[in-house]
Amino acid sequence: MVGIRVGLTGALAALTTLIVAIAASVGLTLSGWLGGLLCGVVLAAFVRLGLGRSGTTLLGPADLVTLVRATLACGVAALVADSFLTQPAVAAIVVLSTLALVLDVVDGWVARRTRTSTAFGARFDGEADAFLILVLSVYVSRSAGAWVLALGLARYLFAVAGWVWAWMRRPLPERYWRKVTAAVQGVVLTVAAAEVIAPWAMTAVLVVALLLLTESFGRDTHWLWSRRRLVSAGQRTAPVQVEESGSIPERVR
Repeated sequence: MVGIRVGLTGALAALTTLIVAIAASVGLTLSGWLGGLLCGVVLAAFVRLGLGRSGTTLLGPADLVTLVRATLACGVAALVADSFLTQPAVAAIVVLSTLALVLDVVDGWVARRTRTSTAFGARFDGEADAFLILVLSVYVSRSAGAWVLALGLARYLFAVAGWVWAWMRRPLPERYWRKVTAAVQGVVLTVAAAEVIAPWAMTAVLVVALLLLTESFGRDTHWLWSRRRLVSAGQRTAPVQVEESGSIPERVR
């Protein structure tokens, strides 16, 4: 296990180094610098808050891999922010996104291998996926259409629904298909960003990815809706327990 200060300090230093390397190789405008560094600050705050809520100050081996993934996603965010003002650095976006997707397989393997799986790690893993998908959807939407933003916003709309309706905050059962669906979104958006296939074919693939995402979130929403009365009963009999579990629903692993 690695102390939180070491992990976060190292992550922020790594992100700064990454942004410097990006600026030196492909160039970055002020918006790119600010976008990347702002993501790093938010990442550090998220990790501190998440670890604090889980009652620990330590990052496990798999968490460190996820931290690298999140740092790469911040680098992609810097490049996407930069692309609004200058010629997009497509190759850099694709390379960083691909590395993040590969590491998405590694962190789960490390967690199982070292037997260090935690609720925080699963949540962190899911949020890293969601952020990369959001950033890529913003970039791809500029060429494929604003509707592609639905791929990146779905996770966050699901979270907002959990803040509005108590029955949407019920913990979800484990389902591996969620992880597969998230991986598909990342791969499809990375390919779309690379612009290596015909636009009409890419649109068709993006539509299929959206349908898969809709099915995944739709199934979870239906499961929660069918059990909403249990949540209502829990609110009447044990309001404190319901309040404590009222965090963003976890759709990971």
